[in-house]
Amino acid sequence: MSENPRRQRRKEDRPGEILDAALTLFAEKGFAATRLDDVAREAGVSKGTVYLYFDSKEDLFKSLVKTVVIPEVERAETFVQHHDGPARELLVQLVHQWWETVGESRLCGVPKLVLSEACNFPELARFYTEHVISRASRLIASVIERGIETGEFRACDPQLTGRLLIAPLVFATIWKQCMSPFDPMDMQAYVQQHVDLFLHGLLNDRESDHEAD
Repeated sequence: MSENPRRQRRKEDRPGEILDAALTLFAEKGFAATRLDDVAREAGVSKGTVYLYFDSKEDLFKSLVKTVVIPEVERAETFVQHHDGPARELLVQLVHQWWETVGESRLCGVPKLVLSEACNFPELARFYTEHVISRASRLIASVIERGIETGEFRACDPQLTGRLLIAPLVFATIWKQCMSPFDPMDMQAYVQQHVDLFLHGLLNDRESDHEAD
C-alpha cells in the first residue's frame, strides 16, 4: 500500500500549506466564521499541527499578510524606486500590476475580508492598515507627487487622489467576489476604462493635449 501523499510532504512545507488553506477559507467564509479546525482539515493536518506554527487564528491572519501580501507591496515599492519614465506610465503600470496581483489572484478576497471584519476585529484592521493600506497609499501618493513636480499632473492632494484611484479597484474585487454570478462584468475592460478616465482628469492641460494628438 502506498503512503498517503499528505504524509509524504516535507515538514518545512506545512506552514505554507496551512497559510494557503487559511487564505482559501478566509476568502470563502470570512474570518469570524472560519475555525482553526476548518483550516487544519483544508490543509490536511491536525489542529495540533496548526498550533505548532501559529498561536491563534489572529496570528494566522497576520502571518498570511506578512507572507503573501506584504511582499507584493515591497515589490511595488522597488518597482517605483527604479522607474525613471513618465509618472503617468508608472501610475498605469502600478494599477495593472495591482489588478494582476490582487484582482486576478486568490488575494482577490482579502479586501472584502478586511472591510467586512474590521468592526469586529479592530486590532487586525489596524494591523492591515499599518502594514498594507498605509504603505500602498504612500506609494501611490509619491507617484502622483512626482507627476505634479514634473508638470505631468495638475495640482491636487496626492493622498486623496491616490485613494480615488484605488477605491474603484477595491470595489471591483468585492463585486467579483459577491456579485459577478448575478451581474458579471468584463473586469479587464473595467480597469482599463477606469485608468483612462482617471488619467484624463489628472493630466494637466498641456499633457492632455499631448495625449489627444
